[in-house]
Amino acid sequence: MSQTDFPVWISATHFLNLLFLVLLARSGIQILASFPRLFLDDGCTPGREVLKFTRKPVPAGRLYQSLDEEADVPSWLALPGGKGATGGLGVGRHWHLFVAIAWLATGCVYVLLLLLTGEWRRIVPTSWSVFPDAVAAANTYLHFHLAEPPAGQPYNPLQQLAYFGVVFLLAPLQIATGAAMSPAVAGRFPWYTRLFGTRQAARTIHFVCLLLFGAFVVVHTAMVVAHGLPKELAAIALANPAASPAAALTAGAVGIAFVLVVNVVVTLVGRRNPRQTQTALGRIVDPIQRVLSRGLDSRQDYSPADVTRYFWVNGYPPPDAEYRRLAERNFSGWTLKIRGEIAGDLELSLDDLRRMPSATQVTRHNCIQGWSGIAQWRGVPLSTLMERCRILPSARYIVFYAFDDKSKTQGEDGYYYETLDVDLALRPQTILAYEFNGAPLPVEHGAPLRLRVESQLGFKMVKWIREIAFVRNYRRIGLGYGGWREDHAYYSRVVGI
Repeated sequence: MSQTDFPVWISATHFLNLLFLVLLARSGIQILASFPRLFLDDGCTPGREVLKFTRKPVPAGRLYQSLDEEADVPSWLALPGGKGATGGLGVGRHWHLFVAIAWLATGCVYVLLLLLTGEWRRIVPTSWSVFPDAVAAANTYLHFHLAEPPAGQPYNPLQQLAYFGVVFLLAPLQIATGAAMSPAVAGRFPWYTRLFGTRQAARTIHFVCLLLFGAFVVVHTAMVVAHGLPKELAAIALANPAASPAAALTAGAVGIAFVLVVNVVVTLVGRRNPRQTQTALGRIVDPIQRVLSRGLDSRQDYSPADVTRYFWVNGYPPPDAEYRRLAERNFSGWTLKIRGEIAGDLELSLDDLRRMPSATQVTRHNCIQGWSGIAQWRGVPLSTLMERCRILPSARYIVFYAFDDKSKTQGEDGYYYETLDVDLALRPQTILAYEFNGAPLPVEHGAPLRLRVESQLGFKMVKWIREIAFVRNYRRIGLGYGGWREDHAYYSRVVGI
């Protein structure tokens, strides 16, 4: 093979990377659309955005929830996209995590083969002279001339630096900032998120990396055309620069058509069959999420000085008459009902809970939409409550039922509920909180009692709790997917990532 030939595996990974990058970008846009504001600080204070893709004002003087921020994105741009897309965020996250795994696997194979075959020498600079030579190549392009590669080499110095930057700098940065947004990773290793400043800074950098990938694809395509489309396609698509122009153009067209067809198919499937998408992708993504995040206990230890001035609200308070009566009486008469796989049913008042051993923690809340906020929470460790309940060995899951009747607010059946694995309930920073920033828990944040599981995304942390049940299986509860949002918004039940 000559110095300008490419092995077949490079051609194959070329088109796979294009496919995966397009799917990642589209599903990422769907996720961004659920909270289309980018910040550098973890408080996500309206008006302090570095970039926003919404004209919706955040009204002052009345309660405003983050779900009202969700924006519609056309299905040609977002995955699944579309106006009022059913389960847009849930399906988008499933696709994003699934494709991220495939893209990461492809990238690992690509880098490994680069190292094993010596192909790395084509894109890794081995001399400092590449930098002035790259500047000279850029100057040549700016004068509307083509910068040709040195004899026997496939790339000129500017192209070499660009490919090296994308493979060994941009892609790892995209992966690293994605990991920094994981509540389990960030909770277990708070120092890791600080490498990027804050979680919101990591989210903003993640979006900038998306733009850089897009810019690279556009410029790379332009260079392919400028340097001779048939010749370049012969090298890219057929791994043979000497292939006929007709064969090269045909192969290139087939590759592009493949990328387009896959995008159309997954968009239609995601929009028309969100439940099947949730189930099929969940079988692959959820076990990987569980393995990667299950052992990561939250060790957050922010100081009271870190508490953010603004803390978004997700979900309006329950409209139930019973809940309103309790709220008017500062929850006098409210009791927490505990039943299921325990030694005996139990009821505890708010005063009972306050007399139990308590824990105070300053932690960051990570919403599935993308916003965050730091607050101080005080409450009963769930492990303490479980000791008092004397749970039976048959209890594998805990179901938290809220006062929130979704049939009255979102037209869907049933009260809000979520399930939690027993082992997650035993973690040190899993508590039932009754105080928020040193005061009784306010209604908008879940009074009289809410769950805090600091290694999970926010929707798992049920607010307005009225009842807890220890169960062997959750499949006969609701629609059987482990939570109200899993049932109706196609979220994953495993959300440490």
